[in-house]
Amino acid sequence: MRDTSPVPGAPRARTSALALALLSAFAFGGSGVAAKPLIEAGLEPLHVTWLRVAGAALVLLPLAWRHRNLLRERPGLLLGFGLLAVAGVQAFYFAALSRIPVGVALLIEYLAPALVLVWVRFVQRRPVTRAAAVGVVLAVGGLGCVVEVWSGLRFDALGLLLALGAACCQVGYFVLSDHGSEETDGRPAADPLGVIAYGLLIGAVVLTVVARPWGMDWDVLGGTAEMDGTPVRALVLLGWIVLVATVTAYLTGVISVRMLSPQVAGVVACLEAVIATVLAWVLLGEHLSAVQLAGGAIVLLGAFIAQRSTPKAPPARDEEGRAVAVASGEPHGDGDRPSGVSAR
Repeated sequence: MRDTSPVPGAPRARTSALALALLSAFAFGGSGVAAKPLIEAGLEPLHVTWLRVAGAALVLLPLAWRHRNLLRERPGLLLGFGLLAVAGVQAFYFAALSRIPVGVALLIEYLAPALVLVWVRFVQRRPVTRAAAVGVVLAVGGLGCVVEVWSGLRFDALGLLLALGAACCQVGYFVLSDHGSEETDGRPAADPLGVIAYGLLIGAVVLTVVARPWGMDWDVLGGTAEMDGTPVRALVLLGWIVLVATVTAYLTGVISVRMLSPQVAGVVACLEAVIATVLAWVLLGEHLSAVQLAGGAIVLLGAFIAQRSTPKAPPARDEEGRAVAVASGEPHGDGDRPSGVSAR
């Protein structure tokens, strides 16, 4: 029986973990407001993505060397994480920023927790709770308010599709993070710090081929970019994107998940969309209507409900395949696992 007695210093540790989760949400939420001025100054979205991922990969090279055994133990996990969770999410998100407001792009990306439930229900063929279904409906309805569907999609349709692509890639992030946290075929669980380091390295290699940075207008980095009319050094913005919005965001996010439950850390991570919207409003002058703000709140509420809901446990069966009742209060199978780990 697990010891449930209070752990000395537990409240302080939990407070520290929540502070780290909030720092991660703030750091991730600040990526768009720093990237958009660089894009508007002349850099292609893919080039900004490459600079972000390659710079962070360079900073985390020591972690990659420390966890080099992952190349042998989990090559598929590392490849999938690099392609979807790093290259895919960032490329689609920054491409969306060139066409639609930061807050809208991030709110659409945060449909991912709801889409994870779709994956669980229709791909893994596992039943989901009624609360999870309600969360999906709320998220989709709120998104309709954000993009004002009654006005014929006031925002750029391609920009919305690009943001939805980022959400789909983020589903891959959640699924792969959950997969990597378990032992597979006798192999130990993958250390999340090593997965992040190699994910960034693989993402940088893939993006180098796709973005072709040798054709980038490097002169932009030596000049300034404008944030709502205020000139800011391009290198300062790039430094923020690499060191704060990527390295700090990933590391603090992972540490907070290890200290908190994934559900709690995931709820805190939902604040990223709110932070990004507020920062875009203050720093970039991107104002949303009252209806759009209300829609954003509904999207976050739907994501909150969907992310806290867990798939229903499949019924236990005896040796002849007949369903067997499970004692009340005892979780069965993996029904008590979260539907997705929400620390990017």
